[in-house]
Amino acid sequence: MADSNSGLTYRDAGVDIDAGESLVDAIKPIARATRRAGCMDDLGGFGAMFQVPQDYKEPILVSGTDGVGTKLRLAIDSGIHNTIGIDLVAMCVNDILVQGAEPLFFLDYFATGRLDVSTATRIVGGIGEGCKQAGAALIGGETAEMPGMYADGDYDLAGFCVGVVEKSALIDGSAVREGDVLVALASSGPHSNGYSLIRKVIEVANADLEQKFGETTLAHALLEPTRIYVKPVLNLLQSVELHALAHITGGGLSGNICRVIPDGLCAVVERASWDLPDVFAWLQDNGNIADDEMLNTFNCGMGMVLVVAAEDAPAVIKNLESQGEQAWLAGRIEQAAPGSERVRIA
Repeated sequence: MADSNSGLTYRDAGVDIDAGESLVDAIKPIARATRRAGCMDDLGGFGAMFQVPQDYKEPILVSGTDGVGTKLRLAIDSGIHNTIGIDLVAMCVNDILVQGAEPLFFLDYFATGRLDVSTATRIVGGIGEGCKQAGAALIGGETAEMPGMYADGDYDLAGFCVGVVEKSALIDGSAVREGDVLVALASSGPHSNGYSLIRKVIEVANADLEQKFGETTLAHALLEPTRIYVKPVLNLLQSVELHALAHITGGGLSGNICRVIPDGLCAVVERASWDLPDVFAWLQDNGNIADDEMLNTFNCGMGMVLVVAAEDAPAVIKNLESQGEQAWLAGRIEQAAPGSERVRIA
């Protein structure tokens, strides 16, 4: 057996167990602040437990997992770590919201080459904020320190959430009919999609991330966290039937709205119904990006699209605006010509 004074330790290999334990201690109050009905234990066990709410008669569990993509690179390079966790939660909870699910709980996976407790705490603080915005409990996760896998200062994030919806209230797009209309919900920016192209635009334009951009900097404008639509949409569902929802992520408007449009129908998005927000205009101008490429890559200002009966649209928009959302009539559902695509930008 090697002498205890000269033998290798885990710390020698680049893994600091004490730092990991310090992070767990820092995370506990963040997780505790997200507790909700159904939580059964505190952070720190081998498995996290959650009781399905008992007021559901036929509960359907809906799960989602996602990451933040190369938006992480921009966060790392700019040193802005406190909001990227909101993006992580948003990408998961907005996805399951599309089926009408209420997020119940969330778990995260954080991997890095060398654990910096201060940076990791800021990241997890953002995850906790995202969970509060979504009404989900942060009940567990994993922190992996993997020297040799990541460069100093680099990290990766992934998340997983579970939600619930009454079987009779499940939204699957089957109710979409000709004559329905599209109601758009404004995005807060590029959200968490298209960042490989965004970083290429920054490179080609030789842009300074600290340059003034409106009332903030370009870095903060590009890192504006993904908007979480859970509470306003779940509130809306208490009074109005939604025929379908589409979370506008990678693939832009055409690539996501088509996922909830039944065969034989086409969603017509009226391009004149909204102005391209400043951050997208900057990207298009500085990258010389064609209109079609913009619409097929970014949300271009629409973070979520709702399909509703035409007669319900005024009430839907009024309800969402009363909750602080920017909403507008953005298009309609038509019969599709044979062989045509399910989404058309008019």
